[in-house]
Amino acid sequence: MTQNTTRSQFSPKKRNYKPAIIIISTVLIGIIGVLSGLPGVEDFDAFDVTLLPLFNAIFNSFTFIFLICAFIAIRKRNITVHRRFIYSAFVTTTLFLITYVAFHYLSPSTSYGGTGFMAGLYYFLLITHIVLAAAIVPLALTTVARAWNLENARHRKIARWTMPIWLYVSLTGVLVYVMISPYY
Repeated sequence: MTQNTTRSQFSPKKRNYKPAIIIISTVLIGIIGVLSGLPGVEDFDAFDVTLLPLFNAIFNSFTFIFLICAFIAIRKRNITVHRRFIYSAFVTTTLFLITYVAFHYLSPSTSYGGTGFMAGLYYFLLITHIVLAAAIVPLALTTVARAWNLENARHRKIARWTMPIWLYVSLTGVLVYVMISPYY
């Protein structure tokens, strides 16, 4: 048996996830960008669409909790638990994206009605949330792809950026909801 055959038995072949990451990121960010410019469906009354932002906030809350638990697990070097919480965060983020896209397709845009300091705080949180939410898509996908390829050093290097940004995005998503919910 040759050395190459033995090596391939113990280290899995690395996959190139970059094309999928680019496509998924571009499609998601593109859909959300297009939806932000649409007026929303008129006369949709199958259910109260203002419930969808509440679901968004709930899913963001769970994402935040799962990420904190994943961080604690990895600090304790419990990779299995860390992985499960990260996958849970991906599930709740995906559910968030589904309800977010549905709401912005089915409903006209809601304006924030506050003034003064609260308006400034709201728009600061909203703008930073939007910009970092767009950035977190390829960051999170790249981070998990590196873990799948067992590129542990590269995974840790990017995760140091991904984790705090993803935490910020999930937390500010909840805060933005709390601040704008009276105006739905």
